[in-house]
Amino acid sequence: MGLWQIDTDTLARSRFVLSPFAETFASLKLLHAGTGAHPGEEAWLREHLPGYRARLAADPVAGPLVRAALGASWIADFFCPTSCVGESFEQTVARVRTAGAGDARADLRVSLRGPLPAALERDDLPERAAALLTYVWEETVRPYWRRRRRVLEADVAARTARVGQGGWAAVLDSLRPGTRWLGESRFQVNLNAYPPREIAAGAELLFMPVTPRTGWVSWEGQERYAVVYPCIGVLAEDHGHRPVPAGLDALVGTARAGLLALLGTPMSTTQLVAVTGQGLGSVGRHLRVLRDAGLVERRRAGRSVLYVRTAAGEVLLEASGAGAHLGPTR
Repeated sequence: MGLWQIDTDTLARSRFVLSPFAETFASLKLLHAGTGAHPGEEAWLREHLPGYRARLAADPVAGPLVRAALGASWIADFFCPTSCVGESFEQTVARVRTAGAGDARADLRVSLRGPLPAALERDDLPERAAALLTYVWEETVRPYWRRRRRVLEADVAARTARVGQGGWAAVLDSLRPGTRWLGESRFQVNLNAYPPREIAAGAELLFMPVTPRTGWVSWEGQERYAVVYPCIGVLAEDHGHRPVPAGLDALVGTARAGLLALLGTPMSTTQLVAVTGQGLGSVGRHLRVLRDAGLVERRRAGRSVLYVRTAAGEVLLEASGAGAHLGPTR
């Protein structure tokens, strides 16, 4: 198993951060797989997979490059640098573009566990990798980034609250399958059989949520390490662009109708605040009204309290015509 030795001071200083590059790379992995983990991903793939495949068909190097870079259990280092705190997509991808040609080929041999195909014995691999990543960002991620950012911020808020409630062990155990806090400064980051890594005192440890159901670990030398993980839950498709029927607005109010539409998937109050932009007090009051009306119910998940639509809430949405707008979850 992949094991990191982390001293308590490094763990205490670790941070949750958002990375548009990590979100883009996770989306590239989803496009490469071609199969979603839930209906929302399938809907996104139906929209963007044809364009992605056309992009690969127009560049005979791109397909072999992606297959080699993703490897079986190791991602080519140059293709997926570890984002810095506050770094834009353009800043991170610039490091892909400026990687050395020899380093890129060496990284690909590691991820392939063998020699390169003839198509990849060339010097422009970093530029081609950067161009493909930029395509994925511009065409398939950036149009949704504002919405996705709010979803990711909700995850960070929920995880941060959980650190305060149950400590880091509870959070690390729940990041993604294969992560587990083993005690005695040992953090299992995945199930792969790699030698343990000791994270030096003073190193930066970052946790980066992404919306696709995927994850990986990466590092830059000995100074920065990152764990990329899928955000909490499967949140509904772009609510910022989904109309709520006027009849439902009139019946329960615009804010409550919006919350009811969101709660096809269980969400905490903290998540709803981040996703909707409403204040904590307002969200709490609206949830209380919806709950008293029997339209939502509370569920406990560990130390968290989650809200979800009831059967009555589903019937109300369908009767108002909202069902046609709800679409698949993402």
